[in-house]
Amino acid sequence: MNALPDPSTPSTASERIGFLLLPGFALMSFASASEPFRAANILAGRALYRTVAFAEGGGRVRSSGGAELEAAALPARDWGLDMLFVCAGGSPEAWHRPLVHAALRQAASEGVRLGGISGGSFVLAAAGLLRGRRFTIHWEHTPALREAFPDLSPEQARFVIDRDRLTCGGGVAPLDMTHALIAERMGADFARRVSDWFLHTEIGAAAGPQRGSLPERYGVHHPALVAILGQMEASVEAPLSRQAMARLVGLSTRQVDRLFREHRGTTFAAEYGRLRLDHAARLLRESPLSVAEIAFATGFSSASHFSRRFREAFGRSPAEARAAHRPA
Repeated sequence: MNALPDPSTPSTASERIGFLLLPGFALMSFASASEPFRAANILAGRALYRTVAFAEGGGRVRSSGGAELEAAALPARDWGLDMLFVCAGGSPEAWHRPLVHAALRQAASEGVRLGGISGGSFVLAAAGLLRGRRFTIHWEHTPALREAFPDLSPEQARFVIDRDRLTCGGGVAPLDMTHALIAERMGADFARRVSDWFLHTEIGAAAGPQRGSLPERYGVHHPALVAILGQMEASVEAPLSRQAMARLVGLSTRQVDRLFREHRGTTFAAEYGRLRLDHAARLLRESPLSVAEIAFATGFSSASHFSRRFREAFGRSPAEARAAHRPA
């Protein structure tokens, strides 16, 4: 990456962009966000953008896949940046960092536009920097964020640009967001050239979905069954009865049972239970909630009932599952 220019040196031609890397950050998300700026420099024949990586304490930062990047230490003040993106994966240990939160608040006070990539939006939320802003986060981290910050409501969008907050869902979504940012400065034609450089021919709209549609994810197309599956995903905390679901779609319980048997090869109860346990497994990985709190958040009557069902499904207790995902 390029060295950060001296803020005292006038550089009207270059926007200065920082990437704050937290341990366990996704290398693919980071590359999707940073590489378009490098390509823009090449295509323009001049340094439109200068980028630098930061880390708490500086030094080498390990990504989720084990690759390491060298990064500068966080400055106490005078960031000298136009934009700063927080790149974080799915580890609560990486999200709860008071020194990082303070540094981000300082950057915000200096007028730096702040961004969150993948789990980075959680860090911005923990620093109190998303109140009154529209934003998004990777869909897998949404449950943990909603449990931790019930007053915040992330949008299910590929990316959201709301004034001085720039957030995206991770993966390849940063390609779409940087396309919009480059177009904001250099125009749509130039941004298209940058996207073509990466064979990024299908540029996603900001409000585009982060996940495949319900029919794609479940491999079903029966409208009533799709509606039930969608309602199941939306009601893991307060599960609806089979009778209530049948009334919602205008079918009998016997017809609902037949739909699950013929299209999913399972029962209503088994499908609902699997969805709730998968949701619980995500909360164990990505939130600091206790086992009892997760049991309540996924509609189980008690922590012991939840633990028993979890062990039956995954072959280990919730505490063992959580420990397996903690960094050594």
